[in-house]
Amino acid sequence: MISLRVQPRARRDELGEPLGGELKVRITAPPVDGQANEHLVRFVADSFGVPNSHVTLLTGGRNRSKRLRVAAPSRLPNGLSRP
Repeated sequence: MISLRVQPRARRDELGEPLGGELKVRITAPPVDGQANEHLVRFVADSFGVPNSHVTLLTGGRNRSKRLRVAAPSRLPNGLSRP
């Protein structure tokens, strides 16, 4: 499980620095009609080397703070380590 703080409408998609217990993520999609959540799932799946179906949004569907589950990641993004 991963806790994220999402910033929509960013210039580019990127993982940022940790903020407390959350990892900051910037995505280019606007927070309209679920577009940001769909884009976030694709970005996280690509970052962890898994199909989109392996990423599940657990909480935060309408908030900037979100919790996601990534099933069987094949790699970790730069700057992240296993607990």
